[in-house]
Amino acid sequence: MCAYILDFQEIDKTMVAQAGGKGANLGELCRIEGIQVPPGFCVTTAAYQAAISHQATLQALLNQLALLQADDRKNISDISARVRATIESIVIPEDIAAAVADHLHLLGEDKAYAVRSSATAEDLPTASFAGQQDTYLNITGKTAILQHISLCWASLYTDRAVTYRLQQGIDQSKVSLAVVVQQMIFPEVSGILFTADPVTSNRKVLSVDASFGLGEALVSGLVNADNYKVREDQIIDRKISNKQLAVLPAENGGTHTQPLTPEQQQQASLTDQQVLTLSRLGRKIEAHFGSPQDIEWCLANDTWYIVQSRPITTLYPVPQAPDNENHVYASVGHNQMMTDAMKPLGLSFFLMATSGRMYPAGGRLFIDISNFLATPSGREAIMNTLGKSDPLTRDALTIVMGREGFIKPLPDNKTERPLPTSEGQPPLENDPAIPAELIANSRSSIELLKQNIQTKSGLELFDFIPEDVQQSRKITFESKSLRVVIAAVEALFWINEHIEEWLGEKGVAGTLSQSVPNNITSEMGLALLDVADVIRPYPEVVAYLQQTTADNFLDQLPQLKGGQEAHDAITAYLQKYGMRCVGEIDITKTRWIEKPLNLVPLILSNIRNFEPGAGIRKFEQGKQEALQKEQELLQRLKSLPDGEQKAAETQQKISLMRNFLGYREYPKYTLVNRYFIYKQALLKEAEQLVQANVIREKEDVYYLTFQEFREVVRSRQVDDELIRQRKEEYKLFEKLTPPRMITSDGEIINGSYKRENLPAGAIVGTPVSAGIIEGRARVILNMADANLEEGDILVTAYTDPSWTPLFVSIKGLVTEVGGVMTHGAVIAREYGLPAVVAVENATRLIKDGQRIRVNGTDGYVEIL
Repeated sequence: MCAYILDFQEIDKTMVAQAGGKGANLGELCRIEGIQVPPGFCVTTAAYQAAISHQATLQALLNQLALLQADDRKNISDISARVRATIESIVIPEDIAAAVADHLHLLGEDKAYAVRSSATAEDLPTASFAGQQDTYLNITGKTAILQHISLCWASLYTDRAVTYRLQQGIDQSKVSLAVVVQQMIFPEVSGILFTADPVTSNRKVLSVDASFGLGEALVSGLVNADNYKVREDQIIDRKISNKQLAVLPAENGGTHTQPLTPEQQQQASLTDQQVLTLSRLGRKIEAHFGSPQDIEWCLANDTWYIVQSRPITTLYPVPQAPDNENHVYASVGHNQMMTDAMKPLGLSFFLMATSGRMYPAGGRLFIDISNFLATPSGREAIMNTLGKSDPLTRDALTIVMGREGFIKPLPDNKTERPLPTSEGQPPLENDPAIPAELIANSRSSIELLKQNIQTKSGLELFDFIPEDVQQSRKITFESKSLRVVIAAVEALFWINEHIEEWLGEKGVAGTLSQSVPNNITSEMGLALLDVADVIRPYPEVVAYLQQTTADNFLDQLPQLKGGQEAHDAITAYLQKYGMRCVGEIDITKTRWIEKPLNLVPLILSNIRNFEPGAGIRKFEQGKQEALQKEQELLQRLKSLPDGEQKAAETQQKISLMRNFLGYREYPKYTLVNRYFIYKQALLKEAEQLVQANVIREKEDVYYLTFQEFREVVRSRQVDDELIRQRKEEYKLFEKLTPPRMITSDGEIINGSYKRENLPAGAIVGTPVSAGIIEGRARVILNMADANLEEGDILVTAYTDPSWTPLFVSIKGLVTEVGGVMTHGAVIAREYGLPAVVAVENATRLIKDGQRIRVNGTDGYVEIL
């Protein structure tokens, strides 16, 4: 076996480092019985390394490339061009050229070949670099093939391949390239077969694209292909396109395009029988590789040839069903306003702290709602809970419910409740002392936990935490606490529905719920304005905060004039709110108290944008606006038929909402408080594991589940390879966009808005806080990058409580995720900000700096 050349039969999927992704997959395809792969060989990465070794000019250029940023297009283009020219000018060493000649002699020197790049980071389960490097077709003769091997090597440094690697953080000098030399097939028809539907992600539906001639016409987008959809060996959909041309081999090498005759243009490229035969081959290949595949195929003389197969990397993973029945899963993250991937410790903790049939997939959690969908009362309950706050989820539920037989019906007495309601509960007295009592109980429980956990370590700690989590669940979900939240939410919906019906005004509960008492989250935003008030009079402190990047900046502050006051104000803030952070439902996320530097941009923004006393003024202003709105509504209601009764009922609901709504944020604040106490104790255990050389760094425990972490503490042994794999997996999961709803077939069900009479070009969403506002859009994906000026409109993927300090500076909100009662909506109403949530792709459709109009009453955004 020559180190420089490998026949396909000598290669398998473990040999990516030698043969590249394409070569390894071709070698693997040759091992599947009944699959025809055109013969060929692979010029290995060892040949590439031998050819470029001792090339000082090339190494110097690669060092220059490594220093560039992905957006530095000009320098990427200039240096990449010089790299390619250098590689193309290298004379292929004699022993490599001789080995290529020997293999061509065995296969037939006069035959035509495809010469394809095969990168070591290509066609892998975690990254699809498809099309980043070059392919050359219909190449004949040893000299031409050697020349095109050089061109393939050089194509490792096309502008887009270099940019892609810079974006992915891949070392330019560590990448290597193999080259596949494969006998050309001149097919009548060719195309691509996806063993999972690339549009819906349904794993049970295959999708076949086909056109006449070589597949290049289809891959390069020159022709609209015929498309066939196959499910369980039946064609369920077909679309015959108008195919204008075909790519065919040219006489003296290469390819050319040729117009098709009018008859051929409208003719189906495959018969139904051929489509079904191909789909069976696809399923066989998928079974061999163990995951959905993107397969390139061609048909010549009634023989199917497979010329490539790679994993489909864009599919969202499917939650693991406990049986073979159909299941429907709803995203937990969309409800929790945190759609980022979570690390394994974070997932296992959240599972421990919640109830319901939840399953992890792609680093997120999904709740199995199949049993609710199986009964009439269950369907009604799920529509009134999940479907009530988010129209997109409601529409997705409607789609699923419309599929007869997808979920097996159950007797109605088997109904589960998706979320608690007030049904069957005695009415709650409208007493502001109730939330105050619940808050006092929560605080006591936190203090007790702090005392108890100090005495626990080792396995005793790992036994104590799950028990305490169960205790905290009882506190969070205890009857009175839940009834307060439900009463507030039901009062809010009642007000909005009845005032719209009686007075034709939408979303009035937003104004009426401004500055309610006991809202720990909105208080947190206003409290940071007070911190800014303390610091503002001291220019030396402000100047220091503007330039510091030190994590220990708090320790340096007391040396400055006014620094002690600033230090004490920030520290007091952290004592109360420091356990919060972006994505706080994941215990592994860095809390503000662990990295106070994250708060500095927000404090500086408040100093810049506000006058002293803004916190108390904002709260009082909101309170007055709510009071005035209440008086105005009651006056208008009294003039209606039965007006006195309507006014009295409305006044009672407003009072109930204002007394109880603020408490809605408190259970989560308590949970996050407890999380941080657990985290500190667990990190002490991790520190001991580092000192005992069991793990390399304490954050490694984030990639273990809670039970796995316990086992490592017990055994003092860890699987380093498992942690490495989990870190790689997490990087992949971070790039995925989780669906609102997914079935056990992997089908993503995206609901859509059913709305008419919108302005042309309007981007539709869910109205959650009434009002219309115009301003500059600030598209912010990371809170640390927030550089807001008063009057900006925040556009982001989602907001959880940690984003609240930004809300004091903005005058409108647009998010991609959310519903009527999710965090951003609640705080937007309390601060009186027009807001539209659940705006699909808002952060891509709206550009940073654009002037936009947000209609929080009717739920849409216009780009002005």
